Amino acid sequence: MYSTILATAAEGEEHNPLIPLLSEVVLSLVVFAILYFLVRKYVVPNFEKAYAERTAAIEGGIEEAQSAQKEAQAALEQYTAQLADARHEAAAIREEAREQGAQIVVEMREQAQAESARIVSAAQAQIAAERQQAIAQLKSEVGGMATELAGRIVGESLADTDAQRRSVQRFIDELEGSAN
Repeated sequence: MYSTILATAAEGEEHNPLIPLLSEVVLSLVVFAILYFLVRKYVVPNFEKAYAERTAAIEGGIEEAQSAQKEAQAALEQYTAQLADARHEAAAIREEAREQGAQIVVEMREQAQAESARIVSAAQAQIAAERQQAIAQLKSEVGGMATELAGRIVGESLADTDAQRRSVQRFIDELEGSAN
């Protein structure tokens, strides 16, 4: 086929533009081989280097992301544990406060009861003292009235104080003996 093309080209016929010339094919193959060699020698290593760097960066990024995720998970677990501890501690503090509150209420009741007993005891002692004072005052008044009454009945004055006292004491003792 090529030989027919060459033969026709040599005869001076016009060249068919669809069929390439042998010199163009050879020249194209030589240029292609040179370009292939240059691309293979200089361009491909740069592409491979860039590809390796890109792969390493992606893998490093994935490892960093996994590491960060593990750290975040550990921090979350630590936070959760601290939160649980804080909740337990708060519950313990609340329980202790309740117990202390109940203890304070019991102590205050005991203090109030003791104070109440002291006040009642003091009031009873004061009442007893006032009663004794009232009895003593009544004895002296009753004694004076009895002496005066006896003096009127007898018709003479019982001015003798010792005799008066003895008479009054005897009268009061008789009254107390009949009251019991």
